Amino acid sequence: MGGIDKPRLLVGGVSMLDRAIVAVRELDASSIIAVGPEPACAQASRPTSAAAPTTKSTRATTTPVQWVREDPPFTGPAAAIVAALAVPAAHDPEWTFVLACDLPRVDAAVRQLLDDIVLLPSDTDGACLSDASSRPQWLTGVYRTDALRRAAASVADQGRDQSVRSLFADLAIASVADRSGGADDIDTWEDFRRFTKEDV
Repeated sequence: MGGIDKPRLLVGGVSMLDRAIVAVRELDASSIIAVGPEPACAQASRPTSAAAPTTKSTRATTTPVQWVREDPPFTGPAAAIVAALAVPAAHDPEWTFVLACDLPRVDAAVRQLLDDIVLLPSDTDGACLSDASSRPQWLTGVYRTDALRRAAASVADQGRDQSVRSLFADLAIASVADRSGGADDIDTWEDFRRFTKEDV
């Protein structure tokens, strides 16, 4: 798409970045970490009026976004996940969502994953949505935080230029059919035009 900053593309008047932030804020997330260049203003780290959370939780409306970069930048999403997990936390939540920022229906993805994880066997390390060809969409998933940390510690070269598949290679991940269209992403201008014509 010509190097455009895809996460800040507006779909339905709200950037895809803000959509992802709001989706996890509505779950009362204890922390939110975005990997990428921090915006010049703080607007992307706050819910916009068009995407304001409906939950009454105070934390859901105030959880700040912490910004980090993979080192060096542009070494891929596996390195980005490793960088996010390196951010100090007071305590680890049981589950961690890993979400790409080019998902116009990210809220639907989060809802489906939240519903599906309660059905997983206790020895499963997480779940991700799969597309129509049954290909796992690792960046639309929810994983046990301790399992993610084990994976991050074992991946070669801190994930730099490694595939996300290699990061998750030793984990027991359930791939569940995307029933909501939540894993559909925007990779081309044709995709963008299709989503902006729909009520998302």
